[in-house]
Amino acid sequence: MKLPIYLDSHATTPCDPRVIEKMLPFFSQHFGNASNVNHAFGKKAQEACEKAREQVASLIKASPREIIFTSGATESNNQALIGIARAYKDKGTHIITTQIEHKSVMNPLKFLENEGFKVTWLSVDRHGLVDVEEIRKNITTQTILISVMTANNEIGTIEPILEIGKLASAREVLFFTDAVQAVGKLSIDVDQMNIDLLSIAGHKMYGPKGIGALYIRSKGPKVRILPIIYGSNQERSLRSGTLNVPGIVGLGEACAIAQIEMREESLKGKKLRDQLERNLLSKLPNVYVNGHPKERLDHNLNVSFLGIESDQLVLEMPNLAVSTGTACKATSKEPSHVLKALGLNDEMALSSIRFGIGRFNTEEELDYASCEVERAVNLLREKSALWKQRS
Repeated sequence: MKLPIYLDSHATTPCDPRVIEKMLPFFSQHFGNASNVNHAFGKKAQEACEKAREQVASLIKASPREIIFTSGATESNNQALIGIARAYKDKGTHIITTQIEHKSVMNPLKFLENEGFKVTWLSVDRHGLVDVEEIRKNITTQTILISVMTANNEIGTIEPILEIGKLASAREVLFFTDAVQAVGKLSIDVDQMNIDLLSIAGHKMYGPKGIGALYIRSKGPKVRILPIIYGSNQERSLRSGTLNVPGIVGLGEACAIAQIEMREESLKGKKLRDQLERNLLSKLPNVYVNGHPKERLDHNLNVSFLGIESDQLVLEMPNLAVSTGTACKATSKEPSHVLKALGLNDEMALSSIRFGIGRFNTEEELDYASCEVERAVNLLREKSALWKQRS
């Protein structure tokens, strides 16, 4: 076992060696521009990109022509939200979303509010689930889009995407889901789930950073969308710019691996996650799991340790790479908007740690992690006058 141990797979994942192997030739041997097919170098690059497009599409049961490549999740989310809003503004100006979306969804929606669009920010229950009936109640004749993430990046809660898709389809409202944390971990069928747009990021599923994809439905009905990047009209004129061929190849391979190994990997992740959860809950008092007890990503564990500030806990565990539940700014420390939306008070929200268990983690590492957390929590509580008062 090597230290430090990486347990932050929601933030990013290491590139799988098999992915790197596929990418390497496209840096120096097959380095052509995929948009220039007048010679062998360009044709080779284009063929590689089209193969990757098929691999990405296959993972979510889409058609290759419905996939456009982007620089990552943030661009995909911006493209979907702003592109749809501008394309459909003559039909309506109302969008429905939740209070626990990723910032790359929330901030484009706030931008659209400044452009005159109306956004309904729905609350969630204490487990992070949105109520489909509340979505139904808030649909109006002006509603053009529902945007709900597939699985939350902090607490792992899996939203009722199938039901939301059915509702959106029945009411002829477009449905977009930020599936960045879910693709490669959950089985997704865009047709069965009535998803019109879906975002993907390579570095969340053992592919490279700087590459992502956006699924845009092409039939039943075809989705109209305007570009947000203009140039030489690559990617069906929706995303201009020279294609990142090595990145695209890497994303395709990551999707192909996930399609084969997803089920086995989920079972392993759940086993390790449950092992860590049991150890923490049995060894430490006043520990609370955030997120849905069952409808949660198998590799996710978000825990609040009463009486502990999470940033201090992270500093006390230099051999563990984990995330806090806080958004740290230069001049202030704010509790996570996701945990606050669940109803947690500031103290509990500021005491949370997110563990993201990955493809390459082992039982030995998780046993070590639980011992390290126990040691650090006990040490910090022993130093805390407030904790001693509680005790």
